[in-house]
Amino acid sequence: MGQHQHWAVYIANNSDKEGFIERLLSSPPPEFELLKGKRGALFSTLALLPFIEEEARHDAKILTSHTAQSLLSFSSGERKKALLGYVLEIQPDFIILDNPWDNLDSAYQKELREILHSVSKDTSLVQLLARKIDILAFIKIYYRLQGSELIAEESATHVSDPSPTRWADQPLPEAIEAIPSPGELLVQCRNISVRYGNRPILHSINWDIHINEFWQLSGPNGSGKSTLLTMITGDNTKAYGQELTIFGQKKGSGESVWDIKKKIGYFTPTMTDRFSGYHSLQNMLLSGLVDSVGLYVQPSEIQLRVAREWLRLIGIYEKRDCNFHDLSMGNQRLIMCARAMIKHPPLLILDEPTAGLDDESAALFVSLVNKMAAESRSAILFVSHREEPGLKPQLEFRLEMSDQGSTGRVIRQR
Repeated sequence: MGQHQHWAVYIANNSDKEGFIERLLSSPPPEFELLKGKRGALFSTLALLPFIEEEARHDAKILTSHTAQSLLSFSSGERKKALLGYVLEIQPDFIILDNPWDNLDSAYQKELREILHSVSKDTSLVQLLARKIDILAFIKIYYRLQGSELIAEESATHVSDPSPTRWADQPLPEAIEAIPSPGELLVQCRNISVRYGNRPILHSINWDIHINEFWQLSGPNGSGKSTLLTMITGDNTKAYGQELTIFGQKKGSGESVWDIKKKIGYFTPTMTDRFSGYHSLQNMLLSGLVDSVGLYVQPSEIQLRVAREWLRLIGIYEKRDCNFHDLSMGNQRLIMCARAMIKHPPLLILDEPTAGLDDESAALFVSLVNKMAAESRSAILFVSHREEPGLKPQLEFRLEMSDQGSTGRVIRQR
């Protein structure tokens, strides 16, 4: 047995991933005997949270000491790059790689594979992965984490092909009432340019989003996707003074952030952290109708009917009174997607919605998004670094980096 052993552990949406990571770092199970008494480090979005909190509370810049920019203002991919630099600097005996490719663009994924291949010569690696295509080629020992139980696998391709047929013959539930839209043109960007200090982010962006269009927003880490999204949602002050028109109103002409947000459905996986209370699945959907975190009003009969139609569509009606946090990650994402769409907003934004999902759950999610695009008038903006099999956007807006900031290019899909 070599001095530097490497393992792959397949995780599904019912796996106790966090418990397993804790065990590896404190008291490794017998299958990982070689790691006992060794010092481990975690490369994961989970590991970023303490650094973000420390920076926010005490202005302690651990991962970003080389820049004036805060960790919170980094894109998700840039944060992971900063974390990797820190993990390699402290030289642990082993590294846990939790879905390492999530949030990373294809160019950096390739670079990271080369980095990890080099690191593997001196450091043991434990790769936790949800997608079969993501496995590191040099790993030859495989396990599957079922709940909290480790099960040995003989090959690297045990994951079955997904068959997302759950809602094939069911119509998309209709909205209770239409949200008024100022016309076909929802978002208009004209020569949008953004800088943070001396760093150019966006350069002369021109982009129109019309009702009933299905877009994918793509681009390398740090290309400005998050900046552009937050300008559209009203969360970024860089939008003021720009030629940016949202739902018929030029930015800065008197509209409130609430005026914008009530016309946008939005979901990103970090949103689930906001729902820390004991919310039933039915109440989670109902809260989307009133734009609240939790439900604090008595729903009407028609609101209850629409929420139950969505629960039937995504196949978990029988769990309507269950706690949201008791669901698998895959079903949580379906609920949050339905919650964002329940009002049929003019614009639906899905920001890295499949990050961390296993193959089957990601395919289910993608098929639901395709259905919403086909059976509604909502414009959909899907943001992802991963080319999701089966996703059917009509258009792609690709950010391409340059010394002056990222420029944008429209690509029509076949």
